[in-house]
Amino acid sequence: MDIGVGSDTGSERAGEARPRTRDRRGRGMRGPGVVPARPGTTALRTARQRFDQLVLDVVTPLDERWHRHLGLVEYAVEDAPMLPDDWGDETVPLSSLVRGKGQEPTRLVIFRRPIEHRSTSRDELEALVHTIVVEQLAELLNLTPGQVDERYAD
Repeated sequence: MDIGVGSDTGSERAGEARPRTRDRRGRGMRGPGVVPARPGTTALRTARQRFDQLVLDVVTPLDERWHRHLGLVEYAVEDAPMLPDDWGDETVPLSSLVRGKGQEPTRLVIFRRPIEHRSTSRDELEALVHTIVVEQLAELLNLTPGQVDERYAD
């Protein structure tokens, strides 16, 4: 068998280089796959940042609509609630509403991990956050959730 310069050898053809899918030592790609817009920041948002933005997108129109009736409300996102050791209930709270007293603002806290655990898609996550925020604001305003936002039943 004569192997010449122009003969085919297996999957490589003469004059064609084999496409590389990894670096030459086979360790895979090094460094980020996406270059950040600003040096020193991450190019892709973390799950926490995406959830914060989702809550902000849900809260902003509701707060603008009801701000006059709500007064000062602080919205916060925490990863998980701090539960006492003797917590006997099978459910984990998804949010917390603490009414303000005097000069202290009312505080609505959304718990990210329990909410993410209950949803399987981005649409479900958005719907669940919307439902939680509307129900808490309805309690704060002494209204039904349907009166706070017409989309509540959707």
